[in-house]
Amino acid sequence: MTQMAKSHQSEVYARVRVVQVNPKKQAAPYAFEAKTLMIDYTTPDFETSALITIDTQRDTLDGQPLEIPGTSAAVPNIVSLLEAYRARRLPIVHVVRIYRNDGSNVDLCRRSAVEEGAQILAEGSLGCELVEDILPAGAKLLDVDGLLAGQLQTIGENEVVLYKPRWGAFYGTSLQAHLDRHNVTSLVFSGCNYPNCPRTSIYQASERDYRVALADDAISGLYAQGVAELKGIGIQLMSTVQIVRAVLDA
Repeated sequence: MTQMAKSHQSEVYARVRVVQVNPKKQAAPYAFEAKTLMIDYTTPDFETSALITIDTQRDTLDGQPLEIPGTSAAVPNIVSLLEAYRARRLPIVHVVRIYRNDGSNVDLCRRSAVEEGAQILAEGSLGCELVEDILPAGAKLLDVDGLLAGQLQTIGENEVVLYKPRWGAFYGTSLQAHLDRHNVTSLVFSGCNYPNCPRTSIYQASERDYRVALADDAISGLYAQGVAELKGIGIQLMSTVQIVRAVLDA
């Protein structure tokens, strides 16, 4: 590497990395060593990030009607993430599901059960409320009518609740507009039941070119193949401790 190249690399070390191509693997008849500077497009910028919690609602906890194994265990780490984001006054969005008692807004796979009386994430019930431990001080109960009408509910400084009508947090919601107003470039996901709503929301965020991290110990339902697939699309898998440090140091 020439002195000029070393100098350039030093200036942009935070954004690029050097990839050395093995000359033995070159298909061309003239083998040579190529060194390429690649811009890092996927590492989150925590200074312009927002924290997303997905479906961390009371009905999903251990022993509740829509129990999702692992959600109760993930709550303390979700709380740690929230504390870091609140300390830095960075945006927080709690994304929730709320089912009307007549089943009219329920996904097709659960609609019959709700129509027949299943009480899961039911409007006006304590079960659809956010888990108590993740609420900021002084937060009120969910404004069900406003949320179902597509409004954001503010529950703290830079902290809102958003209702999503289906699996993905961007589908039929104002999430992207809200993030744009806060100049968010990067998202950190946590919450309930990775295979359904978190997975869909993460892929939606990726296709909108957000830099995305998943707190892999603050989510329920994560599995090995899902981890491999996330890495394949540039999602950063990080622990709660790593994310908290990055946020507080940003």
